[in-house]
Amino acid sequence: MSRSDPVLLGVDFTSAPTARKPITVAVGRLVSRRSGSRYVLEAIRGLESLDAFSALLHEPGPWVGGFDLPFSQPRTLIVHEGWPTDWPALVEFYCHQPRERLRRVFKRWCDGRPAGDKFAWRATDKPAGSSPAMRWANPPVAWMMHAGIGRMLAAGLSFPAHDHPRRLRSRNRLGGRERIALEAYPGFTARQVTRLSYKSDTAAKQTADRRDRRRAILRALETGGAGLDVAAEIPPTWRRRIVADGAGDLLDAVICGLQAGHALLAPRLGLPVALDPLEGWIASVPRPPRRG
Repeated sequence: MSRSDPVLLGVDFTSAPTARKPITVAVGRLVSRRSGSRYVLEAIRGLESLDAFSALLHEPGPWVGGFDLPFSQPRTLIVHEGWPTDWPALVEFYCHQPRERLRRVFKRWCDGRPAGDKFAWRATDKPAGSSPAMRWANPPVAWMMHAGIGRMLAAGLSFPAHDHPRRLRSRNRLGGRERIALEAYPGFTARQVTRLSYKSDTAAKQTADRRDRRRAILRALETGGAGLDVAAEIPPTWRRRIVADGAGDLLDAVICGLQAGHALLAPRLGLPVALDPLEGWIASVPRPPRRG
């Protein structure tokens, strides 16, 4: 590896980090091999506070990061509630709202919808198989956005899926000291290997079957069998720790880094041409073909 190889961060985010459940950050580099592009894992870090997360965001570039948290909310919900439709203004508005006020908005929306169609969805959520960005419990992804995206915007990162800053939208090359943030979702890549559960935060559910699935996912990431244009190179010590981590945080962080690398290799960072910059897009998720 050389210092010119692009730095990739994979961030498995939690809105309330602690020593027991930190924000997990995989640090690697995108390296060109004769056999193809490789994500070479260098380290995995645990950030035990949101202040430590903010410090990470200010680390000098160039780097590109895949962050497992929603960067926005559905346009239908935003317009219905009269929230700002300029993305940076939306972020500022959303992150300064008390959670209880947001919870009432989300609950009122869901209570007014029929069973089976309770939530509003961004265009990227269903193709990715992710939870709706407005879900406030199980998992509380709305609070992940609330805790994280404002800090990311304040750190001066570039957000190509949101056309912010506007000069970056069609670029896919790192230069200068740029720090590029892409929304990631590890479940999308993991499901290319298995649709069965591979992790749990509950110790009693951290079974041998789930460990075997983590091993199978990691093997697919290393052999290029998980639908990404970049394969993983994982040192043996980290491979053992990733497989042994029953919560799946280490594996998820690595997948986020791989998704960032996949995007960096693609034209326009793999973003759809018809992209709504208010909603954004999840890295490595293709847009479904139009019907008719």
